[in-house]
Amino acid sequence: MGHHPGKQQVAMEHRHSCTVPLVPGSVRAARERAERSLALFGMDAGSSLGGAVLLVVSELVANAVRHAQGSPDAEITLTKTDRLLVVRVGDLDPCPILLASRSTGEGLRTVEDLARAYDGDVHVQPAADGNGKTVVVRFVLPDPAP
Repeated sequence: MGHHPGKQQVAMEHRHSCTVPLVPGSVRAARERAERSLALFGMDAGSSLGGAVLLVVSELVANAVRHAQGSPDAEITLTKTDRLLVVRVGDLDPCPILLASRSTGEGLRTVEDLARAYDGDVHVQPAADGNGKTVVVRFVLPDPAP
């Protein structure tokens, strides 16, 4: 008898991942893929939240292109539950990112401001094997209209 996760859980979480090479042209590709993910989540990429998510994806990929020289590519994952939209951008570069420090570039400050505007937050998870890290940006979704 195989174990099947409850149907409910499947309905509650949607996830899309893609990998982009860390080259300057990838920022647009990442943004286009994120737009597709939002559409598949039933979200309007043209809404203010959609725009914030796309800007965060663009900034994080641009940041990885600039700084993660030790990584050939970045993995972008968008996850939507009924309360949260989470953007993850991971790379294999071992250099840590220091959030909210003076060395934080303008781009990451923008990301933090956008997350905060939606009651969200930003944190960096080091990779379990020590190779790389993932920037995790959470947006709290507005309550669905009744």
